[in-house]
Amino acid sequence: QLQASGGGLVQAGGSLRLTCAASGRISRYAVAWFRRGPGMDRQFVAAINRSGGKIYGGDSMKERFTISRDSAANTMYLQMNSLRPEDTAVYYCAAGPSVISSNVANPDAYANWGQGTQVTVSS
Repeated sequence: QLQASGGGLVQAGGSLRLTCAASGRISRYAVAWFRRGPGMDRQFVAAINRSGGKIYGGDSMKERFTISRDSAANTMYLQMNSLRPEDTAVYYCAAGPSVISSNVANPDAYANWGQGTQVTVSS
């Protein structure tokens, strides 16, 4: 099981750090963050593949967000800086043992999901 936390209300330009704690070992899993904004489809944010490579869902996210993991603690993080109102969404963490590099951005590739944490950015 995955447990996401760290969301909240922040002003534009602010920062938040999301945490996702796993109840089991995920050191060999690919891990990722997705988000779903109001009235929007689920969107890929960032991932760490099984080789440790980091992938982001676009230049804007790459410039402002940082995904990381602590394998020993079975925990993953998403540091979000320079937040914008359009970043408002429910953020979900995901992990999967069978994710390959070509489908890290595909939510269907992930077997395990957290419950989501709300991030609201005010203008």
